[in-house]
Amino acid sequence: MTDGSRTTDAQLDPLPAETRELQGADTLLEAEMLGAERELAAIRTGIGWRVLTAGRHFRRRVLPPGTWRNRAVRRVVAGAAACLRLGIFRTIRTLLLTPGQLPAALRAAHADGLLLNRQYQAWIDRHRLTPAGVSAIREDIQAFTDRPVVSILMPVFNTDEAWLGAAVESILQQLYPHWELCIVDDASKAPHIRPFLRTLADGDRRVTVKVLDLNEGISGASNHALALATGEFVGLVDHDDVLAPEALYEVVKRLNADSSIDLVYSDHDIRDPRGVRRNPFFKPDWSPDLLLSMNYVTHFCVYRRELIERAGGFRKGMEGSQDYDLLLRATELTRRIEHIAKPLYSWGQAPTSVAANPRAKPYAHEAGRRALEDTLKRRGIAGEVLDGCGAPFRYRVKRTIVGRPSVSIVVPTRDNWRLLERCVRSLEARTAYRPFEILIVDNDSRDPETLAYLERVPHRVVRFREPFNFARMNNRAAAAAAGSEHLVFLNDDTEVIGAEWLEAMLEHSQRSEVGAVGARLLFPNRTIQHAGVVVGIQGKAGHAFWGFPVDHPGYYDFARVIRNFSAVTGACLMIRRAVFEELEGFDEAFDISYNDVDLCLRLRQRGYLVVYTPYALLYHHQSASRGVYDPEKDRRYEELLRERWRHVFEQGDPYYNPHLTLSGFDFSLRV
Repeated sequence: MTDGSRTTDAQLDPLPAETRELQGADTLLEAEMLGAERELAAIRTGIGWRVLTAGRHFRRRVLPPGTWRNRAVRRVVAGAAACLRLGIFRTIRTLLLTPGQLPAALRAAHADGLLLNRQYQAWIDRHRLTPAGVSAIREDIQAFTDRPVVSILMPVFNTDEAWLGAAVESILQQLYPHWELCIVDDASKAPHIRPFLRTLADGDRRVTVKVLDLNEGISGASNHALALATGEFVGLVDHDDVLAPEALYEVVKRLNADSSIDLVYSDHDIRDPRGVRRNPFFKPDWSPDLLLSMNYVTHFCVYRRELIERAGGFRKGMEGSQDYDLLLRATELTRRIEHIAKPLYSWGQAPTSVAANPRAKPYAHEAGRRALEDTLKRRGIAGEVLDGCGAPFRYRVKRTIVGRPSVSIVVPTRDNWRLLERCVRSLEARTAYRPFEILIVDNDSRDPETLAYLERVPHRVVRFREPFNFARMNNRAAAAAAGSEHLVFLNDDTEVIGAEWLEAMLEHSQRSEVGAVGARLLFPNRTIQHAGVVVGIQGKAGHAFWGFPVDHPGYYDFARVIRNFSAVTGACLMIRRAVFEELEGFDEAFDISYNDVDLCLRLRQRGYLVVYTPYALLYHHQSASRGVYDPEKDRRYEELLRERWRHVFEQGDPYYNPHLTLSGFDFSLRV
């Protein structure tokens, strides 16, 4: 292992035999390219090529790009493809039973990548950096009051020359000039690595290279790179990542706006071997529960160097998830975390990369689990780390419930005894947790069968003999449940599916930093009714992934991981009694709609988190008990919500990226 911060000629000088091998390989490659050119020429003169060319010309004449005919045909084709993905039987069943849910179900079926990537190509074209934009950035840099050096750490090991070259070139082309690149070669055996690094170090004084004599793994190499860093801030870049030219500028611009920031992360996309950018990940702002479910921050992020040093650097034994482990430790030391809602880097889809195959590195998934287990120990959290639903690198932190806190389940109703009976029976038969009590709030029922059921049901009934006001009914019942530590507000048209539903909510409701907890609710046809609420959808607040099939992961698995939202539905909402009383309950001005959203936003205003858990699973026969909404009244509630929470609507939901659509529920792009 060398000690200097720069390599010597002796360290990087290739052997003559290696040189001869490379020259021979070049000659062979030239011969192969000539053969490929001859084959391509033969293909272009063939009948098949001529038929395809004629077909393309015919399509351009009949369906010119940009015309209504072209758009109409594309929509028909996209719809047909979505029907095939959803399945003919499911498409017909949805059309016949719940036709209003068909568009969302088709979008979900089509959201597996094809539609999103088409949208993303349009998004890239719209946001492409122009010469005028470059000039504006350079002028802005000159106006910065603070121009800190950003040290970029890049461990290297046997990286393909094309991937490594693209990664390094993207750093050399940064518009922000005050950076240094700290590369550590982890004893690579590939013959092209050392000559490449020698040329690089000689060509730019901002590049420092260190070569290790022994392989120490990515954690060890990263620590060596950190030791080379002299900048106030440190950026982490993988050897197959490509930074956008404005990446460091955007980071330093944010640091100039707020000098207290300790950590900055950005959105990203995937770059395939042909250089095509796809699968964009437009991320939420800082979301602590999402980070415990998955490393949503991933590669390129910029830390204050002092923060990494306080966190202890990179830990050996965490290879494959060493960046995740560092994030978990560093974010325990600061909450000054900033998200830049732009894809500032492309994750290279090299053959051995997790971007190409999430199952390529099973040891990395296990390292992530160990990092989370250590996190629970450091934070003094009783619980266990389980594999999450679906893809690798998704986890469930299952917390142990402290003691046996009492729970009151509040169920408002009126003249719907069959719905109520089904709900109550499911609570009695399918709830594993004890103790809990059921409080039925009867809104002046008149139906004889309902009254008879309320007389014989073995649960407390709270009489509410006033005009329907959902918020007031729940407030009245909460006051009657004075002995309980936690409250669950539950619609009478719900039905429990999974026995652990109450425990899954209680494990988060018991946390002092959490205000409200929401469940995953399904329509009877097994499509999603609720998986969190996004403020701003359709100009109001709407359910994420509404109408998606239950087995669909949602955008980047967001439908099936524990994460933070701005709000959850009051159809199944848990809250600590003390917190509910602190807020003085639901605002009764929202007598029918949006009282749940208003409650959650008031919780957020006071610094509480709102948590969605997919492990609390129920059916919701939506509006079966209340009937059809009154459009005029609904508009009044929407206007009241927008007026009261104007700043949230104007600034955007922090848990929903501003580049995602607000016109629907599918997390597609705004283009």
